[in-house]
Amino acid sequence: MKIKVLGPGCARCNGLYKDTLDVVKTEGLDVEVEHVTDIAELVKYQVISTPAFIIDEKVVSTGKALSKKDILKFIKENS
Repeated sequence: MKIKVLGPGCARCNGLYKDTLDVVKTEGLDVEVEHVTDIAELVKYQVISTPAFIIDEKVVSTGKALSKKDILKFIKENS
C-alpha cells in the first residue's frame, strides 16, 4: 500500500503527514508514506482543498486534517 499526503506544506498538511507516519509505525504496517508538495502533482489528482489523503492512487479525503483514528480507519478500509 502507498499513501500520499498532498499539500503545499502548511501546518495541517505537515500534521497529517506526521500523524500518518505515526499510525503506520505504531500499528507496524507495511505502508509507504509520501508527502507531495508539488503543485503539478496536486493538479493531477484534481485536488482543490488540502490536505488530501490518497491511498493507492485513490483520493479518500480532502480539505481536512484527519485524526489518527480516521487515518487508521481509511487504511483498514482500503487494504
